[in-house]
Amino acid sequence: MGLVEIASNNSVWRGMDYYNNKKVVSWETIEAGIYEGVVSGSEGNTYAVHIDTVHPRKSSCNCPFADGRRVVCKHMIALYFTAEPKVAKDFLKEVEKWEAEAEERERQHYEDMKNYVKSLSKTELQEQLLDALVQLEERRNYW
Repeated sequence: MGLVEIASNNSVWRGMDYYNNKKVVSWETIEAGIYEGVVSGSEGNTYAVHIDTVHPRKSSCNCPFADGRRVVCKHMIALYFTAEPKVAKDFLKEVEKWEAEAEERERQHYEDMKNYVKSLSKTELQEQLLDALVQLEERRNYW
């Protein structure tokens, strides 16, 4: 698993924001896949960041969230995307693909529901509607 995969959604998206807003003050390649840099924090602080893309758990940042812990923070993601912008681009392409697939599943779901409703007789439709209204009323009373 890579840095993006083990980071929380919040860390990835905040890191993407930091990357887009050029919060990485400076960085250097230590060796292939290993980078060190300084990232500007949300309150003007700067943080020393070390990322190892081959062994992501060896990455570190001295921010309050990650200091002394084996977690991936937004500063690490920002440095990663800055050092390897193709990773950021590929990540966004993958997100677009997931969103398109989700939209297609939702569209198909509503199409299936529409076809199901059209297949019902008037009596079946009335029974289904009554059941749905009763369930809705019970939920409303429950809450």
